[in-house]
Amino acid sequence: MPLLENSTYTRPKWLFNGHLETIYPSLFRQVYAPNPVKERILTTDGDFLDLEWYRQNSNKLVILSHGLEGNSNRSYMLGMVNTFLKKGYDVLAWNFRSCSYEMNKQLIFYHSGATYDLDSVVNHAYDSYEQLHLLGFSLGGNLTLKYLGENSSHPKIKSGVAISVPLHLGSSSRKISQIGNTLYSKRFLRSLKKKVIDKSAAHPGQIPLEALKNIKTLADFDDFFTGPLHGFADAEEYYEVNSSLFFLDRIKVPTLILNALNDPFLSELCFPYHLAESLDHVYFEFPKYGGHVGFSPENSSKPYYSEQRAVEFISAVI
Repeated sequence: MPLLENSTYTRPKWLFNGHLETIYPSLFRQVYAPNPVKERILTTDGDFLDLEWYRQNSNKLVILSHGLEGNSNRSYMLGMVNTFLKKGYDVLAWNFRSCSYEMNKQLIFYHSGATYDLDSVVNHAYDSYEQLHLLGFSLGGNLTLKYLGENSSHPKIKSGVAISVPLHLGSSSRKISQIGNTLYSKRFLRSLKKKVIDKSAAHPGQIPLEALKNIKTLADFDDFFTGPLHGFADAEEYYEVNSSLFFLDRIKVPTLILNALNDPFLSELCFPYHLAESLDHVYFEFPKYGGHVGFSPENSSKPYYSEQRAVEFISAVI
């Protein structure tokens, strides 16, 4: 499919770089959505996932997957909820393990390629809808794309959207650990380290807490914790096995990847121009601006560009 080169996104003039475009909506955007119906489902390994349903008797469901250390109540999630509700869809926003304000039971957490949990969510919703559409942000975008590549024969899954997605995990991990991104990496590490400490209290002796003093970057964290806890030898194996870049050619439904060129989290490998003409079902849109999960509107009365594009794309493929 062609590269969508003529993106119409224009940023507000006062958000004049990728960092401001990233930070402003994360800290200051307030979104109010209807109260969801909450549900807890059990996983096959004896754990649980917390789901939030927004139903209006539609036969079409959009399943939203959040980003690293996010949850179903983040403003970018709620903004997307409201956008699709207005267009007549039901929406399901789910929380990864350990992200719903209650620590999960098993030793494992969540990670960028844990498609077994997304599969549990899809299967739980499957019989109630004629159409399913998958949408993910950042880490959740990687998860969504990998899942679409692994499950290309799912007859009810009709489309996918991935926003600000680190298609290549290893190089993106190195990018976010650069000096200019210290603010983000420290924030993520603080949250992740706390979860490791909490998890160790529930599973004494099974997590090497002494390693925490050596953790300086997200790659370090993945090397000591994320990789080994989830069955990978180290961070590099974890990155290579789970990078959605290597699953794009298996995707069989229309899928949009929306990555801003000034996204401070994404490496050059997250803009695979060379694949644009060889993929039959994947559309790339790489606006010049947007930041990471940003895409604030130039006019505050207008919708966020990522929400506008997602609903346009998904509605067009039905």
